[in-house]
Amino acid sequence: MKLWAPALAGLFSIAVLSAAPAAAKDYGPGVSDTEIKIGHTMPYSGPVSAYGSGGRAIAGYFKKVNSEGGINGRQINFISLDDAYSPPKTVEQTRKLVEQDQVLLIFGTVGTPTNTAIHKYLNTKQVPHLMISTGASKFNDTAKFPWTTPLYPSYHLEQKIYADYILKHRPDAKIAVIYPNDDFGKDHLHGLKQALGEKGRALLVAEQSYETTDPTIDSQIIALKASGATVFVNISTPKFAAQAIRKARDIGWAPLHLVVNASSSISSVLAPAGLENSVGLITAAFIKTPSDPAWAQDEDVKAYVAFMKKWDPQDSPDDAFCAMGYLAGSVLHHVLQRAGNTLTRDNVMKVAKSIQDLRPPMLLPGITLRTTPQDVAAYTTLRLQRFDGQKWVLMN
Repeated sequence: MKLWAPALAGLFSIAVLSAAPAAAKDYGPGVSDTEIKIGHTMPYSGPVSAYGSGGRAIAGYFKKVNSEGGINGRQINFISLDDAYSPPKTVEQTRKLVEQDQVLLIFGTVGTPTNTAIHKYLNTKQVPHLMISTGASKFNDTAKFPWTTPLYPSYHLEQKIYADYILKHRPDAKIAVIYPNDDFGKDHLHGLKQALGEKGRALLVAEQSYETTDPTIDSQIIALKASGATVFVNISTPKFAAQAIRKARDIGWAPLHLVVNASSSISSVLAPAGLENSVGLITAAFIKTPSDPAWAQDEDVKAYVAFMKKWDPQDSPDDAFCAMGYLAGSVLHHVLQRAGNTLTRDNVMKVAKSIQDLRPPMLLPGITLRTTPQDVAAYTTLRLQRFDGQKWVLMN
């Protein structure tokens, strides 16, 4: 059978058009037409296992996404491993995810020391080290480490907010600080001293450190009280933050008490410390508190509470780590959706570094996320809140 030239040209055009979508696809490791593999480590055990609820919330988030058809038609294979907040374990588990499981990216690793342990490895391998849960300033070094982005407010930003509040409302304060002897604690402490300035640093009368393997920090709290401090900056991970809150009240020490956001969870920190002991605590916040009546009719909060009941029923919606996990999952969802069919590691990084005024669910009013290739610290502001015995109440 013979075909005229015009007919042949038409068929050729149809063939080219039909092949175009397939040709447009570009995949990196861990990606197929039906799947995207995401690697994740979380301290489900160990001294900061309270953070584990955040990992369960992220897993629940992607189960929900998969039930709704996935992202651009692809199911999310979320592989989450326990690293016990031990840097050597984080390295071991991350290498397994990259080299054996062949994930597209590593997402949401919790902790400054743990992320420090894998920072150079992932950047050398050119594996996206995305939306990590630490605000240490070194993770915003896009020149030396272009494959890393944080998704937690900068510790220096957080401490500047505390320092500004102290200098304005307690100009004659005597400040005491407790911090873990690791990169998390040291970066927070450095941020506080920097924000206080030369004059403000003279207000620091006592510093106490602890190891995350210590059973308690009771002796440190007693020493801080003995310093005569009237302001207490509590730079602690959840277990020790709860101990500090409880011990301070037990020994009759009632300073202005500021606790870092990482340890502001009502269910994981304040409840174990005693809600009555937590009255008056101040923290810098970026996420809505579901139990706050102010958000009772808020669509974000209603959707989040319903999500928790269905997809992560073992954890409390009031657990701040769950809300952070839910938020983080939604930001990664946004990035992968924007990446479309160009799911290479390079393109995912480009998209992650070009977030424009994004408002993922559960963010407080007035806060948006923005990244550029030169600055991947997504948060530029936070809001202070005070605990009233039942809930966090916004102060500004």
